[in-house]
Amino acid sequence: MERLNDIAVFIQVVESGSFTAAAERLGISKSVVSKYVTRLENGLGARLLNRSTRRMSLTEVGQTFFLQSRRGLEAIENAEAEVSRLQEAPRGMLRINVPMSFGILHIAPLLPAFQALYPDVSVDMGLEDRHVDLIDEGVDLAIRIAEMPDSSLVARRLGPCRHVVCAAPEYLARNGAPRVPEDLQHHNAICYRYQDSPNVWCFIAPDGRLISVPVSGSIQTNNSLALKQVLLAGGGITLTPTFVVGDDIKAGRLQAVLGRYRTKEVSIYAVYPQRRHLSPKVRAFVDFLAQRMTECPAWDLRPDIGASGV
Repeated sequence: MERLNDIAVFIQVVESGSFTAAAERLGISKSVVSKYVTRLENGLGARLLNRSTRRMSLTEVGQTFFLQSRRGLEAIENAEAEVSRLQEAPRGMLRINVPMSFGILHIAPLLPAFQALYPDVSVDMGLEDRHVDLIDEGVDLAIRIAEMPDSSLVARRLGPCRHVVCAAPEYLARNGAPRVPEDLQHHNAICYRYQDSPNVWCFIAPDGRLISVPVSGSIQTNNSLALKQVLLAGGGITLTPTFVVGDDIKAGRLQAVLGRYRTKEVSIYAVYPQRRHLSPKVRAFVDFLAQRMTECPAWDLRPDIGASGV
């Protein structure tokens, strides 16, 4: 910073035409101006100015240094102005990362409304079910669905993510509806590969007991939308978030079962690297999502997931 100050004073001397004029513009004494320029020359090991009691002129080295450093200082000033512009209001490129199914079903439809509110913000949405490193991959914000998000990140809870056991009515008509979680061992379970324990489903009984049930089936997938298509075709039964199947259950295309047994609830979070100097575009998007996601999201069933199942 000292070197930058010295360069700024040197540029002012050259543009003003004298040490006296530069001192007046900068609001400091002529001796201080001279001190800055001398310190700069000593640091560079080169004379930049020829000066006498009557006149001042640039040396050849000084002329080159003046032209290059003025361009550099202008670039810094432009950069500062751009930062100020970006911090005044939401604008610029917003890079977000969202779980694939949730992003397709519930984030993508919101983007036009967000951009109508903030037309100066462009959105680059990555859809991935893996946890990306926000800093390494240059992501401004991610949506995480978890019990607790990464403690190294700032997290804002947006709402709950509840789960339900469901299947197509025709599948249940052929195979019978499970009455207790243990009955799932006799069903074709369609498993989501990225669950913590895809082949062990956990429930909380009405009396508070924790029940863990090993399940098996003929199909496993890493995408919830593909899993839903298997269900709709009558291919099996699954444990999945209500944000994937809530509308299908309400429409009768799928049927919820085991409604008396609760499943572990996780939450939907917006996470970002730091709270200090949070950019307006990130803050605007987080606030926008928070206004649209509540404790009873539009896709959800009744909060007890007691749903329409048995």
